[in-house]
Amino acid sequence: MSATETITETTPQSFPAASAPNGASAVGKTLMNEQEKAQDPPQVQVTGTTKSGKKLNIRSYPQFDNLEDERLYRKQHLAAAFRVFADRGFDEGVAGHISVRDPILTDHFWLNPLSKHFSLIKVSDLILCDEDGNVVEGTEPVNGAAFAIHSQIHKARPDVTAACHAHSVHGKAFSAFGRELEMITQDACRFHRSHGVYADFRGVVLDSEEGRRIARALGGGKAVILQNHGLLTVGRSVDEAAFWFLSLERTCQAQLLADAAAAGSGYRKILIDDDEAAYTALQVGGPDKGWLAFQPYYDEQLAKTNGDFLN
Repeated sequence: MSATETITETTPQSFPAASAPNGASAVGKTLMNEQEKAQDPPQVQVTGTTKSGKKLNIRSYPQFDNLEDERLYRKQHLAAAFRVFADRGFDEGVAGHISVRDPILTDHFWLNPLSKHFSLIKVSDLILCDEDGNVVEGTEPVNGAAFAIHSQIHKARPDVTAACHAHSVHGKAFSAFGRELEMITQDACRFHRSHGVYADFRGVVLDSEEGRRIARALGGGKAVILQNHGLLTVGRSVDEAAFWFLSLERTCQAQLLADAAAAGSGYRKILIDDDEAAYTALQVGGPDKGWLAFQPYYDEQLAKTNGDFLN
């Protein structure tokens, strides 16, 4: 099994065909800023060959000989995602959870144990739950809110392999406004018409009905802002979902800073044009790009821990 493939001018589609972010399909081949842009821009913008014509390699989601190998891969990258979240201060007591769908028992998913700090989680610590919240494999319970939210998202979105939720500082701060992000940066365009707001805060989520309402607020997007609570992201791989969370947290931080600066200085924020934001979303917001963007963080964890999380 190899995590590298050769590309030429475009990145191979590693995941099931994704629909464009809402509204992006209308972009087509549009004349914007006096430049005609390709209808289907590559998610990874690279030159596929050297000057002499030799093909270059770029990492992409691996192909597996069997589902057992894919299960192990998903668990290893899930454990790494927890370590990455810990390094960035996304932990808070027993709050926060990341789930990944099992490739064999597809109505089951792997989660973190309730009382294990993110920075200590290993593959062997992960808990397998069925869609009713029953522990199938593992020795500890899982967070009740994790089951209530994640189970309903996995049911509502068969295309979703992983979901991330944590109580990150800037995500919590921005969630207090109960509004969507503005398209003020290129990175914000990852979430253009691909994030929603769940505005019905009712305390700790413990019942499946509220989980279903959160899933409806998520819709077909990659993220939902939970008002007075925090952020939640999804993806077709745990790598993708984790990177969207990292990016969404920073985007919330940038929004808060820009709002504060505008209020203090009187300067008006300049928003990215809707058509331009939709086109940029095709370039920076696809599943292949999300998966690839997480790989440096995975490598960092391998180097820092000597692979401890793989045990």
